[in-house]
Order: sequence, then structure tokens, then C-alpha cells
Amino acid sequence: MNRNVGTLDRILRVIVGVILIALVFVGPKTAWGWIGVIPLVTAFIGFCPAYRLLGICTSANKSKQA
Repeated sequence: MNRNVGTLDRILRVIVGVILIALVFVGPKTAWGWIGVIPLVTAFIGFCPAYRLLGICTSANKSKQA
């Protein structure tokens, strides 16, 4: 599993994930905010399965992309 998520992309994923999870507690208070766990997990592991399917790589190490 090669990394395909770059630094800026990871930062944005953490921000979006935290905002979505915060909506569970302070916004409309629906369970849909838990979808924010997905961008958080992909940011922390540095791999996005959707990027792999689409052939996208935002990481600096593009030479090891399979």
C-alpha cells in the first residue's frame, strides 16, 4: 500500500473530518457527521482507495505509484 495522499491534501482532510464530526455535536446533530471519520483515517494512513482507483497521487513520491 503506497502513499498517495500529499501533505496539503492530508491537512485538508483532517480539517474537513474534524468539521464533519463536530456537526454531530453542535450542528444539526445527525449521524451523518460521522462520515468525517473517513477523511481522518485516510489522512492518518496517507492512503486513499478512491485515489488509487482514479489513478490520482498527490504525494511527493510519485515514482513509486503502482
